[in-house]
Amino acid sequence: MDSNGSIHDKCESRLYIGNLDLKITEATLLKMFSPFGKIVSEDFLWHTRGPKRGAPRGFAFIQYDTREEAELAKEKMHGRLACGRPLVVRLASEKYMLETAENSMKASGEGHKMHLTSGAMGQTSRSAKIAAIKNKLKSLEEDSSRSKKQKKTEDTS
Repeated sequence: MDSNGSIHDKCESRLYIGNLDLKITEATLLKMFSPFGKIVSEDFLWHTRGPKRGAPRGFAFIQYDTREEAELAKEKMHGRLACGRPLVVRLASEKYMLETAENSMKASGEGHKMHLTSGAMGQTSRSAKIAAIKNKLKSLEEDSSRSKKQKKTEDTS
């Protein structure tokens, strides 16, 4: 098998686990996901600097031996409550593709052009994020004002 095939296979059997409660430890995570297959590796992410240094970041990656094991774990664990929070479980390749698609849609939707230099790309990404947040706030304000108008018309009738 060539190196490209093995990298592709690795991505297909690697899970992203998000929305982890800060009380969940590496050992707990492994115990939760081990019934679904052989875990090859696990990356539990921690804050490396700042005031939260050493605290869990709230997400992790688990690599299974096969794609089938990863799919089974995803199917059984996505949405399951852990410490009162629903887990977000996706194939790591899906997570990457979703984020890439969202970022490119936001960037193109706001009229931003993607640049090849890393500095410009980081700036574009940041600008796209800011624009997306502004759009979200605007839509929330519009929804709020619409619901207030509807309530006033219901109260007067």
